[in-house]
Parts: sequence; C-alpha cells; structure tokens
Amino acid sequence: MMPLTTSSIENDLPETHEINVTPFIDVMLVLLIIFMIAAPLATVDLPVDLPTSSAPSEPPTNDPIYITLRSDLTLAVGEQQLSSGQLLETLQRQTGADQEQRLYLRADKQVDYGEVMGLLDQLSKGGYRHVALVGIQSAPPIQR
Repeated sequence: MMPLTTSSIENDLPETHEINVTPFIDVMLVLLIIFMIAAPLATVDLPVDLPTSSAPSEPPTNDPIYITLRSDLTLAVGEQQLSSGQLLETLQRQTGADQEQRLYLRADKQVDYGEVMGLLDQLSKGGYRHVALVGIQSAPPIQR
C-alpha cells in the first residue's frame, strides 16, 4: 500500500479553472427585460427641440405632468393635444385640483420668449405657481 503524500492528493483532485457565468447571464437578461419595458414608459413621445443648459438638474417627482409648447405654438399636456382654452381644465383633472403640484414646461427653442411668458402667466392666473422649465443637459464649459 502506498502512503498518501501531498503530491498524490493533488493528482487525485483536479482543479477547475472555469467560472460559472450562468447566474450572471440570467441576472443580465432580467435587467435587460426590465429596462426594455421601463424605458418607453418614462418618455414623452412629442418631438420638441429643447434648449441646452449647464445647470445641475433635479430628478422629477413621481408621475410628472409635462406641458409642451411646440414651435407651431400648439399645446399638449402629456401626449394629449389641446387648445390654450382647455389647458387649465385639463390640468385640474390631471392634478386632482392640487395647484401645489409641480408642472414641467417644455418649450421648443424656436418659440418666442413672449409666448412662453404668456403661457406661464396663464398658468399663474390658474393658480399653478410651481412650474419647472425643462431643457437638455449640456456639457459644462472647458476651463482653461
């Protein structure tokens, strides 16, 4: 009978140098599916050419209400097109008459400043004073 030595034990138990990636792939596929479902729900599908800003942005509150003023001066709340006369009654329905709720105003950069101020004035007269302006985050200027 042969005595057990460390060399004979090492030969009996082969080491595997492979990583089991199956759980990693499963997790990545689940994350991919979650992002594929969540991404379309988080965007508004109205095309607007927004101006850029280098100011830090704040994340919107849950279930934000977007008011869109397009370059042809058409209005939309969310994705619902409406006239300026319908704006306040639509906001009353969507906010549940809560005038303290923050609204997000997206205006095309081609829209005249006076038109944006007119819309802000209309919202203010309707009692909505918490309006945030939405822009596209630009890269900070390079310091030399």
